Amino acid sequence: MAPFDRILLCYDATPEGRLALRCGAALAQQLHAETHLLAIFDCTYWSSGVDVLSSMKFEVDEQAARETLREGIDWLRAWGVTATGHYSVGNAIDQISRLADSLKVDLIVIGHHPHGFFARWWMGENHALLLDRVSCAVLFEVDD
Repeated sequence: MAPFDRILLCYDATPEGRLALRCGAALAQQLHAETHLLAIFDCTYWSSGVDVLSSMKFEVDEQAARETLREGIDWLRAWGVTATGHYSVGNAIDQISRLADSLKVDLIVIGHHPHGFFARWWMGENHALLLDRVSCAVLFEVDD
């Protein structure tokens, strides 16, 4: 039995995300692991106002997140990895931990850079929040 039978790759289309995706794909291939890809539309920073412009911006951002998922699946396919895609709306920590738990993954792979997408929730004590909420290994691929 491989140490990581089920891997969750978190992808946000940043250079750090692409690096983590490639690293996760290599691991998935070597381990013959069941692979899942998660793209998140983090709407927690949206104002509660519902006007036409903010509604249109929300839809554009949501569509971009869905396109990110398609891009990630396409990259994985090109690298010879078959993955199940998952799209979530909400807080990144909540969504990652929820899906990791429901899929019973053994490893989560996330790209990280202080100025990347995940920086919003990774600053301060938020990293501990994710680590405290999952019962699997977490690999942070850092792009220097």
